[in-house]
This record gives sequence, C-alpha cells and structure tokens, in this order.
Amino acid sequence: MSFSELFESGFKKRNEDHFAAIVRVAMSDGIIDEQEKAFLDRLATRLDITDNDYKVILKDYKSHPINPPISYDERLERLYDLARMVWIDDIEGPNQHALLEKLCVGLGFNSDNVKYIADKALTLAHDKVDLDAFMEGIKSMNE
Repeated sequence: MSFSELFESGFKKRNEDHFAAIVRVAMSDGIIDEQEKAFLDRLATRLDITDNDYKVILKDYKSHPINPPISYDERLERLYDLARMVWIDDIEGPNQHALLEKLCVGLGFNSDNVKYIADKALTLAHDKVDLDAFMEGIKSMNE
C-alpha cells in the first residue's frame, strides 16, 4: 500500500465515522424523516460517502467510533453539522440534547463545558447561521 493510499484510506474512514455519528443523531428518535434524509444525502456527497457505504452505515451506524478531530476548527465544523442535524429533528428534546453532549465529548470538547457548548451550538443552529458565524459564536464563549 502506498503512502497516498494509506492517507486516502484514513481520510475516508474519518469521513465515514463522522457520517455515522450524524446518522446516530438522526436516528435518536428511531426514524429518519425527509429533512434529515435530504441533509444526510447532501452531507454524504460532501464527505465522498459512496452509495454502498451510505447503505452500510445506515444499517450499522453504531459500529463506527467517534474519532475526534485534532484541530479545534475541525471539531467546530463537525459540531456545526451535528447541531444542524439535531435542530432539523424538530423535537429538540432531552434525548437529542443529551446525545449532542455525548458527541461533543466524543469530538474532544472538555466534558466540563459540553452542556454549555451544546446549548450554544443548538442556539446557533436554530438561528441558521453559516459555518463562519457558528465558529465565531462558539469561539467567543472562550473569551
């Protein structure tokens, strides 16, 4: 296996794991509705998830680990996707919030701050801010 194949393989695996984490949020209420499906379809395209991998992940999403990104900005990008998915669910209830908090820990955020981070992320998702405004909003919490 060449170095470039190894790099591509690791990148593909991270994208699949990230996608599986978002599927986990979508499935927190037991179903994937039309809005969630449309979001997952767009995200799958963005993450280069093949149709076959998409089907496999939907069937067995719990077998994928949540791999935390190394950089803070990458964590925020993933949190942005996850918060938007939770908000699309229409029922921003305790199950979705608790799951987002767990995913925040899995993404590498400090467990002491995840409730506040999840609250802020859901507020920003509700306000339908873009990625840059989302990242700025979360970063401003640390100032």
